[in-house]
Amino acid sequence: REPSSCQLPSPVPAAHAPSPPQAPTAAAAPPGMPPTLDAFGVVVADMGRAVAFYALLGLTFPDDAAAQRHVEATLPGGVRLMFDTRELVQQLCPDWTPPAGGHRTALAFRCDTPAEVDGVYAAVVAEGHPGKREPWDAFWGQRYAQLEDPDGNAVDLFADLQAS
Repeated sequence: REPSSCQLPSPVPAAHAPSPPQAPTAAAAPPGMPPTLDAFGVVVADMGRAVAFYALLGLTFPDDAAAQRHVEATLPGGVRLMFDTRELVQQLCPDWTPPAGGHRTALAFRCDTPAEVDGVYAAVVAEGHPGKREPWDAFWGQRYAQLEDPDGNAVDLFADLQAS
């Protein structure tokens, strides 16, 4: 695979410029805590549509989020869901192109009850967003439904059937 030409926007002070990639070594991991997964990123074509969609699922954003090129929502537990416009990603990674042939990522939102899965699904579809699969009782013991966000990403809703 070709190395990415992703880079920070210019000008970048030399002290903050990324170092060239280093070949992996057999050295042990540094002592202390391992890295912590802190955020997921989603590339969006229209920030306003993305913010409106995810607000229907309970995410909160700054008031001016629709006008920004990068926004974040902090989820319960502290993990962040980040959204970047295609234009920003192409500025940072000039060789980036939108994926083709299917959804880019899938996000799953836990609901408290099976009835909540049904209600959230109905509310999001009523706002004009596509439903991929209406709620059903999955063989693995969950009420499950699938939506599609404005950029074609899969968004699942689920709750344990025992939560009835």
